[in-house]
Amino acid sequence: MTLSNYNDLKNKTILITGGGSGIGASMVRNFSQQGARVSFISIDDEESHALCIEVEELTGIRPLFVHCDVTDVTQIKSAIAQIGEVTGDIEVLINNAANDSRHQLDSLSAAQWDASMNVNLRPHFFTAQAVVEGMKQSGQGSIINVGSNSALLGLSGYPAYVTAKAGITGLSKALARELGEYAIRVNTLIPGWVMTQRQKQLWATPEAVDECLSQQCLKSTVSEQDIANTALFLASEASKMITGQNLIVDGGRV
Repeated sequence: MTLSNYNDLKNKTILITGGGSGIGASMVRNFSQQGARVSFISIDDEESHALCIEVEELTGIRPLFVHCDVTDVTQIKSAIAQIGEVTGDIEVLINNAANDSRHQLDSLSAAQWDASMNVNLRPHFFTAQAVVEGMKQSGQGSIINVGSNSALLGLSGYPAYVTAKAGITGLSKALARELGEYAIRVNTLIPGWVMTQRQKQLWATPEAVDECLSQQCLKSTVSEQDIANTALFLASEASKMITGQNLIVDGGRV
């Protein structure tokens, strides 16, 4: 359930990468509840089709799903062109797709390093490249790049991922400067440890969660809904003078 209504998001064309599950799926639900025209890309066909049915039953609006592997730039361009033929130019782009698989400094190969960059950083540039001309023509747009507070805290256990997430912040600032004259805003939405199903299955042991909460000012875990609510704000005209910024949603973790 969304907590706020943003009337200007009604009929806006939204594209969410990695929208089939987790944080991305919550964004698909929430933007659809606002009356937006939501498209998303994912590699998980089964979960994505189920999400489309769920959202249509919930809102009466069926999101548009296109299968796309974001590590393949050709697929990115093709998927966005396909979506554009149905919805028109993208007005809000949310780069959410990521892979936070754990890895170690002493064993990561060059190919594995490249694979991490190719899912966690490179797509953010090429999706923006693919949608920006349409945003320029409309005279406005919002690009939201999803980072991670792992880059702010320097968390261990996945150095390539942390590096990519740090790079997202720099990319957002560079694009905000470059695109500001066209009234296109670019911001980084930085979640803390969000209790998605993937996290619960793989890493969120009671001990690990307790340790995280001990480092947070707010003693509640961060939910997918918390991140989706912030994305709504950054997409809306409610944040029309916010660009080049990091908006951190992590319960005040230090």
